[in-house]
Amino acid sequence: MRQACTLLTTSLLFALSPAVASEKTLNLYSSRHYQTDEALYESFTRKTGIRINRIEAGEDALIERLRNEGARSPADVLVTVDAGRLWRAEQLGLFQPVKSPLLTERIPAALRHPEGLWFSFSIRARPILYRKGAVDPSLIQRYEDLADPRWKGKVCIRSSGNMYNLSLMGSMIAASGPEKAEQWAKGVVANFARPPKGGDTDQLKAVAAGECQIALANTYYYVRLLKSAKPDERRVAEKLGVIFPNQGDRGAHINVSGAGVLKHAPNRESAVKFLEYLAGDEAQAYFANGNNEYPVSGPVRGNPELAGLGEFRRDSVNVTLLGRNQAAAQQIYDRAGWR
Repeated sequence: MRQACTLLTTSLLFALSPAVASEKTLNLYSSRHYQTDEALYESFTRKTGIRINRIEAGEDALIERLRNEGARSPADVLVTVDAGRLWRAEQLGLFQPVKSPLLTERIPAALRHPEGLWFSFSIRARPILYRKGAVDPSLIQRYEDLADPRWKGKVCIRSSGNMYNLSLMGSMIAASGPEKAEQWAKGVVANFARPPKGGDTDQLKAVAAGECQIALANTYYYVRLLKSAKPDERRVAEKLGVIFPNQGDRGAHINVSGAGVLKHAPNRESAVKFLEYLAGDEAQAYFANGNNEYPVSGPVRGNPELAGLGEFRRDSVNVTLLGRNQAAAQQIYDRAGWR
């Protein structure tokens, strides 16, 4: 309901303000819906005098809207989550390249499109979580260990069509090749405690309840439970341990939230300024902590629960490969019987 209302209100605003070039306006399409993002936008306007009009909706809905609007689109910037969706937008020709020394300096090469079509502004890690007392963490230190027969009937994970799992498989393909990646997927399927269902939080609750012993989930879902005002949700988190896998080799899989300047942006200069603002220290704190994610530049600030998970080695594969491997990833999951 919130998304629908925001979409309607902002659409009317755009209808009353035709898409004419104005360097004091920024038209933003965003799939992020976090309270701290409000402070981020307000701070940007205070610092630059550029007013932000925005539409908020689901990632796929926004991409489809942009595709349908074509050259008539009033949008300047698309903010979305997951490298796979950024890749989809890229494949539809929705972005234009941006050359900015500040963005190049602040954002590591592995976290931005090589031609400047989009840039990452927060990081989401996908570790292994386990039930304390039921699993010896020393036995499950790599993603590959999830396929070990010792864990038969003990793994909970969401569906293969979920973008997080598609991106994880994309990283497995990049690291080991498609044949080994498929062997891994078949081994994990053989270890399912139940058919895939629900979101990441559901997997964590299932582990805490003893329905399974091991799960994969993005860190922000776990930290959200740690920080919850609900005692029962905090108790779920207290029963779980976190393992950042593959610390002896390629590192833990990461994904991103990111943004790009749209091909038909009427306010290009404002759009580039906005991306540069997102790369700054203040915005990084707002952008990342709004969803308990990691900043792309600098340490975690103002989020002791997230910082408490400790430093970890991250997979350095360029996140553009996660999208490029998406179709192959789904085919591998399908052949493995991962539904």
